Formats: sequence, structure tokens, C-alpha cells
Amino acid sequence: MFGIGAGELLTLTVLAFILIGPDRLPHVAKDAAKLVKRIRVIANTATAELRENLGPGFEDLQVSDLHPKKLIKKTLGTSFDDVTSELTTGLTLDKKKAQIDPDLL
Repeated sequence: MFGIGAGELLTLTVLAFILIGPDRLPHVAKDAAKLVKRIRVIANTATAELRENLGPGFEDLQVSDLHPKKLIKKTLGTSFDDVTSELTTGLTLDKKKAQIDPDLL
């Protein structure tokens, strides 16, 4: 669970119990659960709207797919490294072709 071990979870629980107090702890925990639920609803709604606005071909879109490398791989069907190598190859070829006209000097 979030990379938290049993000892760390116990420490956080004891710390929350001391800082918040035993009287307010149930209310704070309930409010925190409501906040997490609301954030999940907002994230799911945003993802659904994004799928709808992107149109066909993105019905199976996941939030992790929005990473630029994954998005390029999904839309172009090729890896990010292939695209960058093609771009850099084209740039180096253009540099070799560019020459200064001696009449302009």
C-alpha cells in the first residue's frame, strides 16, 4: 500500500493519534476518506472527458498512457527513440547541405 510498511503505518497511526487526539481522530479519518473518494471521482471524470474529446481510437486510454513517450508509441506505432533518431538524422543532413553563398560576403 503506497510503499509503506507495517512499522511505518503504525508510526503514522500513533503520530496521528497524538497530534489530532482521540476525540477528533474518527472525524478526521472520515473527512480524509471523503476527500480521497472525491479526488477519485474527479480523476475518473477528467479521464472520461479526455477520452471523449480525443475521439475514436482512444477508448482504451489510461492516465499512464499520457506520458509523451507512450503517447507517441501508441499513436505512431513506433518508439520515441526511433522518432528522435529520425529527427536528428534529418537535422544533421540539413546542416551539411547549408552553405554560405560567397557572393553575399
